[in-house]
Amino acid sequence: MTITLPTPSSIASAHTLIKPYIHHTPLLTNRTLNTLASTPQTPESLKDTPYEGQEPAHPKIRFFFKCENYQRIGAFKARGAFHALLRLVEREGEEVVRARGVVTHSSGNHAQALALAASTLHIPAYIVMPRISTPSKIAGTQSYGAEVIFSGSTSTEREAVVAEVQARTNAILVPPYDDYDIICGQGTTGLEMDEQYRELVSAKPELSVHSHPDSDHSKRGHLDAVITPVGGGGLNGGVTTFFSDKETRVFGAEPSFEGADDCRRGLEAGERIEAVKSLTIADGLRTPVGVLNWAIISDPKKHSGVFAVTEEQIKAAMRLVLERMKVFVEPSAVVGLAVCLYNEEFRKLVEREAPEGWDVGVVFSGGNTTVEAIGKLFG
Repeated sequence: MTITLPTPSSIASAHTLIKPYIHHTPLLTNRTLNTLASTPQTPESLKDTPYEGQEPAHPKIRFFFKCENYQRIGAFKARGAFHALLRLVEREGEEVVRARGVVTHSSGNHAQALALAASTLHIPAYIVMPRISTPSKIAGTQSYGAEVIFSGSTSTEREAVVAEVQARTNAILVPPYDDYDIICGQGTTGLEMDEQYRELVSAKPELSVHSHPDSDHSKRGHLDAVITPVGGGGLNGGVTTFFSDKETRVFGAEPSFEGADDCRRGLEAGERIEAVKSLTIADGLRTPVGVLNWAIISDPKKHSGVFAVTEEQIKAAMRLVLERMKVFVEPSAVVGLAVCLYNEEFRKLVEREAPEGWDVGVVFSGGNTTVEAIGKLFG
């Protein structure tokens, strides 16, 4: 079966279309986190790991944080939802889409994003959500006027309820991540990040690791690497696609808890893993990578690899963002930062390949959590 994959130009076209509907989220820097990432880990922190007894890596890293937690509905998912819905209206016509409505399944962020996009464009929305979804995400979805229908938590159970809704309503399915238009929308995160980085470093060259007069001039003016969380893979697939004709390398980050690192393991085995059953605290990353996204991420010409971190490392990174940056994020959002701070394999890669260091773009994917949930994590 031939599949059509997005291109950098299709992502640029998506950005033009959705720009009036989304927030242009900030790109932040933080000197404290740069210092922490550029300091070797202690021998104690490497105990009981494959790197115990080895000299800790000593990379030089400068961070540029794309804050999609400030996006509409509190996550990057608004980009893909608006793009998918606007393209659907282009293809089918407003009257047809409004008469039939749209349906999806999601534990939270895509649910809220599609509900918002449908409300904005005056289209009925039916959202299938697992019963165990965060109450605030259910309430957020309902607040945009969507009809929420509950299901079990596995993808099989969700899809069965979607089929029932379609039989009852004739609604059009808008998939949560494994969809051409969704991927193009999410990829606009990378487009904005690239533009913002160039503007920022042009105005303040000292923010870049390459600002030293003796540094390699060919590396100036572009991010060395970008890292995003990987759940279904729409964000990582879209960002990878955007940078596929540029010098920036793209990496993925996953939780290792209960096999949630399906993409990393799949790349190692050379085959996509089709099911994930994990209760990682990074609840937005509990899904297997979609077929289209796997085709992008598994292409070594486009993508540079996926790294995994533990629950404790995710919590440590989240604490730093909350306390040092004063930025409100959910656990899924900081998995990329956790890789840069604590994954010794990644840190040795940076040290080995770039003695003068890397400018690294990190996507904070969302901020949809609650004070109560954070209290439980750190209580």
